Amino acid sequence: MNDLVPSRLVLLRFLERVQERDLARTRRWIVGEERREAGRQRGIQARPPTPEWLLDMGLNRRGPALYVHVGDCWNAGRRGRAIGRDQARRALAEGVKACPQCQPDAAPGMLD
Repeated sequence: MNDLVPSRLVLLRFLERVQERDLARTRRWIVGEERREAGRQRGIQARPPTPEWLLDMGLNRRGPALYVHVGDCWNAGRRGRAIGRDQARRALAEGVKACPQCQPDAAPGMLD
């Protein structure tokens, strides 16, 4: 009857194999996560710099501009295009509204 019960050494060897398999799987997960993180970092580094100013064109790209935004405004639409400080100043002087959230017209030296 004792022949059917595995010895302590056999049980420990079995446990060792299970743990080695788990460790190998964990290491594969770590390698995969390191690859994903490296890809995220490459994406962050390859991202173009945030423009200083944006001109929000609204739904109709051929129509008049809707708002002037500071480049990192959270409310800027996807249809915005990057513009320079002089262009932003000119657009505001020509009557394009300033975004009520980022208030580009309140930026220092904007409406001198």
